[in-house]
Amino acid sequence: MAEQTSAFQRAIDAVGALSPQDQEALLTLLQKRLTEQRRHELSQSIAEVRDEFVQGNVKFGSVDDFMAGLED
Repeated sequence: MAEQTSAFQRAIDAVGALSPQDQEALLTLLQKRLTEQRRHELSQSIAEVRDEFVQGNVKFGSVDDFMAGLED
């Protein structure tokens, strides 16, 4: 863990050495990458749910049905 913290600290130091404009550009780039990563994860999740639906492993019902199922 100390090595990871050290790498993280080096990254912070490196960013701190950049000009404000470069820091803003890096922030924009990181935000776009994170958005794309979340989009990819969501897409995978949707594909998994679709597969479950096709296999007939998805049940439909009301909230009351769901709560009753939890009690069983």
